[in-house]
Amino acid sequence: MNRIKNDYDNWATNYDNNINPTRDLDKLATKESLFNINFSNVLELGCGTGKNTEWLITKADKLVGLDFSEGMLNLARYKISSDNVTFINTNLNEKWPVDNNAFDLATINLTLEHIENLDHIFNSAKMKLTKAGKCFVCELHPKKQLAESKARFEEKGTEVVLDVFQHLELDYIKSAENAGFILLEKKDWYDDETDLPRLISFLFEKPK
Repeated sequence: MNRIKNDYDNWATNYDNNINPTRDLDKLATKESLFNINFSNVLELGCGTGKNTEWLITKADKLVGLDFSEGMLNLARYKISSDNVTFINTNLNEKWPVDNNAFDLATINLTLEHIENLDHIFNSAKMKLTKAGKCFVCELHPKKQLAESKARFEEKGTEVVLDVFQHLELDYIKSAENAGFILLEKKDWYDDETDLPRLISFLFEKPK
């Protein structure tokens, strides 16, 4: 985990600017999936540089973003100066420093491929959400993972490939359902309909 954290710290300065179709499609998928959903208090897990925070806070009253990369969070704080947004440096594999039953939406974007234990994430998210709270997940598609697609960037002319864990579609669903979530929607996201889907998204709900 320390290696992944260091890689993201090093990637931070170029993350928003380099060619990255996965990042760009994730932003689109998040907006399209959540556009018609009402939410006021958001817990953004793996918020990174705030690429999705910028849109989420246009709909929400309050947002808390958690990420383990201080480099990424520094950029997020620079880009998004709002009393309604709080960024906290924390390891999602450990206890999250936010209140239970405090959020009506949790988002997890391009983060779970770097986390081995999905059960901890979904169990923790359920505790933090209010009844009928939604949990939106958008990750690199398992088919892309199986085709050896991984998060990567260039640093001083050298390609850096980040460590990842393989999660199948059923792994996400079973882990969320075991935590008590209900699956509302699943969608594959494509760059090109003739190619493999790049991303997969899920919308879960905590029972009322």
